[in-house]
Amino acid sequence: MSGTGTEATTTAAATRAEYCVVACAEAWRDAGEVLASPMGTVPTIGARLARLTFAPDLLLTDGEALLMGDVPAVGAAPGVVEGWLPYRQHLALVATGRRHVMMGASQLDRHGNQNISCVGDWERPARQLLGVRGAPVNTLNNPTSYWVPRHSRRVFVERVDMVCGVGYDRAAAAGPSATRFHRIPEVVTDLGVLDFETPDRTMRLRALHPGVTVEQVREATGFALVVPGEVPYTREPTAEELRLIREEIDPRGLRDREVRA
Repeated sequence: MSGTGTEATTTAAATRAEYCVVACAEAWRDAGEVLASPMGTVPTIGARLARLTFAPDLLLTDGEALLMGDVPAVGAAPGVVEGWLPYRQHLALVATGRRHVMMGASQLDRHGNQNISCVGDWERPARQLLGVRGAPVNTLNNPTSYWVPRHSRRVFVERVDMVCGVGYDRAAAAGPSATRFHRIPEVVTDLGVLDFETPDRTMRLRALHPGVTVEQVREATGFALVVPGEVPYTREPTAEELRLIREEIDPRGLRDREVRA
């Protein structure tokens, strides 16, 4: 083998976690000057990758109240601060659709209803989780995607135990005030990418990560997915994208802690 250690690291085959990073990054392609709010390690790496490549106008924060002018490694403080984003201004961005959040989900159903509050009956839950948080406002006012690091029947359920993030069926039932800004662009998991680009806005398998089969996704999903006749694979990360992920954004390999090899 020839070449330096850096070259070998950069050109090594992409891992499952790196395919997930690229799939998350694609959620912000052509987003323009909007605030990216990634929740989770892989979405955070994805948003920073998008900013450094095909979405240069994307706004990123330090996770608290500062807009970052540069793109530091995950866990590092920004070297350049380009603005202050107090809570009231953050809420204004949410309410006016100028943010694209990628949230987690403890449960998701075929219509995109999300639960992060509890498992079991609300009055006497078997598991208490985060609570509703900002999920209703997020889903009704700005694009909301989801990141699920473990695709399983425990997450992808026939019916969520409590609706936190609003799905397409409930938004439609609520009328124009709910559907005006409601959009769920995609759901990224460790197995593939899903969306709701179907006539009845139910979940569809859009892409598989390399090495994953349609049967695996169906087996790990607790309801019948819409599956096209041909399902493409998640696109390959470029050599430059791999370099950015491995050397600049996530040199400590935190992505591999969230997605099993």
